Amino acid sequence: MPTYQYACKECDHRFEAVQSFSDPSLTVCPQCSGALRKVFSSVGVVFKGSGFYRTDSRDSSKSSTAATPPKTETKTESKPDTSSASSSSTTTKTAAAAS
Repeated sequence: MPTYQYACKECDHRFEAVQSFSDPSLTVCPQCSGALRKVFSSVGVVFKGSGFYRTDSRDSSKSSTAATPPKTETKTESKPDTSSASSSSTTTKTAAAAS
């Protein structure tokens, strides 16, 4: 059964109560008969194992593409355009052969 923490809104009396999930929440302070509120605090979490990653719960085919960034090539060298040079030399050879 869980333990709930309560605080009074009027006298700030704080206490814990062990209640079942199906039990109604307490509403009356036992000291001053004022209104109560539930107190929520942080929960300690311990992760054990080899590691937890954001891709652990995803499909393996999707996670491999999402985890690796796209590759981009940044080459600054430019090759000379040889297609125009070879076509002009072919034209020169055919013109010389025709003469």
